[in-house]
Amino acid sequence: MRWTHDEFELDDDPARVDRDAVWQYVSTEAYWARWRTREHVEQQIDNAWRVVGVYHGEETIGFARAMSDGVALAYLADLYVLQRFRGRGLGVALVRAMIEEGPGASFRWMLHTDDAHELYAKFGFDKPDRTYLERPHPSL
Repeated sequence: MRWTHDEFELDDDPARVDRDAVWQYVSTEAYWARWRTREHVEQQIDNAWRVVGVYHGEETIGFARAMSDGVALAYLADLYVLQRFRGRGLGVALVRAMIEEGPGASFRWMLHTDDAHELYAKFGFDKPDRTYLERPHPSL
């Protein structure tokens, strides 16, 4: 599925994702992913239920991936837009494309983030309710 946003394009074709661009971002700029190896990132993209890229021409300037059971719930991960393209509504467009305009529109969505709470709140993300439990990573 393809969407446009001004001169930008969003696309959920996994073959179109520039893995070098994703690796460059998550290994150097993403506070949440710098511990990963290139092999980890490749495996996460390969095993993703869905990916959505943001493109300016052929350049991958944003990305998100999701894990899901394909029926009822999904987890949003690794969402970013390159710094020089921020402030143009691309983060909103990327979240919308991933969670509201695709096959997971009726799912319960989860994510972890240390920033961008205002962005995710626009889509109904909030603190977990009383039914949600989580086992944190052992090293945290």
